[in-house]
Amino acid sequence: MLNISKKSLFIVATTISIVAMLLLVWMSLGVGLIGADGDPANLMYFAVIAVGLFGSFFVRFQSIGMAITLTVMALIQIVITIIVLFYGLGLPWSGPLEILLLNGFFIAVFAGAAWLYLQSQS
Repeated sequence: MLNISKKSLFIVATTISIVAMLLLVWMSLGVGLIGADGDPANLMYFAVIAVGLFGSFFVRFQSIGMAITLTVMALIQIVITIIVLFYGLGLPWSGPLEILLLNGFFIAVFAGAAWLYLQSQS
């Protein structure tokens, strides 16, 4: 079994979180996760980013608080996915499978980072 320090886990979780948030911003604004580039539905993803930023400062970057923040981010991403699929947003450019795969990626990354924060708890 690997013996990884709690500090290293915290750093990895933080790095993953930051990269995922930057990737979410880039993909929602630059490429367009929902529909074509510039589709206003992509602005929903800023709720995820806002929770991440404000939540991180609110919990003062403590492991358990960061785990909760990342879990809430994953839940918001799930809600956005449900809204997009229910209302058929992004069609015909973004089909249901594409929406599920792209959002599922971010849900998994945020949930994984939350788990890493839990493991780094001192």
